[in-house]
Amino acid sequence: MATTDLYAILGVARDASADELKKAYRKLARDLHPDVNPDPATQERFKEITAAYEILSDPEKRQRYDAGGDQMGGFGSFGDIFEAFFGGGMGMGSRGPRGRSRRGADTMVRVTLDLKETAFGATREVSFDTAVICTECAGAGTANGTQPQRCGTCQGRGEVNQVARSFLGQVMTSRPCPRCGGVGTVITDPCVTCGGEGRTAKRRTLTVKIPAGVEHGMRIRLTGEGETGPGGGPNGDLYVEVAERDHDVFERDGDDLHCKVSLPMTAAALGTALTLTTLDGDETLDIRPGTQPGSVLTLRARGVPHLRGIGRGDLHVHVEVRTPTHLDPEQERLLRDLAKVRDEEHPDGQAPNGGLFGRLRDVLGGR
Repeated sequence: MATTDLYAILGVARDASADELKKAYRKLARDLHPDVNPDPATQERFKEITAAYEILSDPEKRQRYDAGGDQMGGFGSFGDIFEAFFGGGMGMGSRGPRGRSRRGADTMVRVTLDLKETAFGATREVSFDTAVICTECAGAGTANGTQPQRCGTCQGRGEVNQVARSFLGQVMTSRPCPRCGGVGTVITDPCVTCGGEGRTAKRRTLTVKIPAGVEHGMRIRLTGEGETGPGGGPNGDLYVEVAERDHDVFERDGDDLHCKVSLPMTAAALGTALTLTTLDGDETLDIRPGTQPGSVLTLRARGVPHLRGIGRGDLHVHVEVRTPTHLDPEQERLLRDLAKVRDEEHPDGQAPNGGLFGRLRDVLGGR
């Protein structure tokens, strides 16, 4: 450094007022700021005037300096001062310009399937509007024979610096360049097809294989089949969401299926055989004599195949028993004869083992 006289660095007299210091610093900063002059030597000069002003603008630090104290305020050099106040020099952790191309957004489409299709898998075509790479400029965004130009606002750095005063003193912050968006370059002659985006809109159709065992709400991920990113960036992903239609007979619970069968009272009492149409075809369901209302009969491995494993869920058949509501005289006579034979003409409604009321009667009778 040519001089360590802080007043000389700012070009002011030693008795300069605070306003004169500020005016001198602002004038130099306008001429030497990196956004105006990116020359490395000029940037070093800017560091010097900033560090000098930081000391002289603080009355306590200026008093120590004028008294012949530590001119650097406890620091070894102007570089140390700058790093202490600004977090590591002019770069401030600068990231530099970023690439113009970015990853595209993910896309989601929905397919509606029947229970049999979700159970055993299916192949479907899906169509969706998306962004694809521009065939005219191959994603560059520029007209043929042209190239992006260096941004005049940030001089190609992709970010601009601002100096603000806080309780800690002057603090320099960086933010993405508002003109180029942090890229460092601008497209002055954009492609006429995509307008500089590097991608265009298109409707795509894909054939999607739906695996066996998927459920309502599940999403199938197709890597790289989403939209193309700006600047011809990599594609996002495509998610195919499964919607399962309600079935007329079966209700799904995970990989298990449930259904109901309704039997007349006589069939439940005497037993019978039913033909039940399952996902695999017709099955014979044996109803044992004396089957009670609410009984559940289970057909093993007649449910939905497991999505990520071997085997299948079960089919649970819930039995409902229909009691006749209208009897002709002959039917009524036969039922009364049956009730007489079974000694059921005057049932007391008592549950097995006495039931709740039987237990209450025992308790009250013991008092």
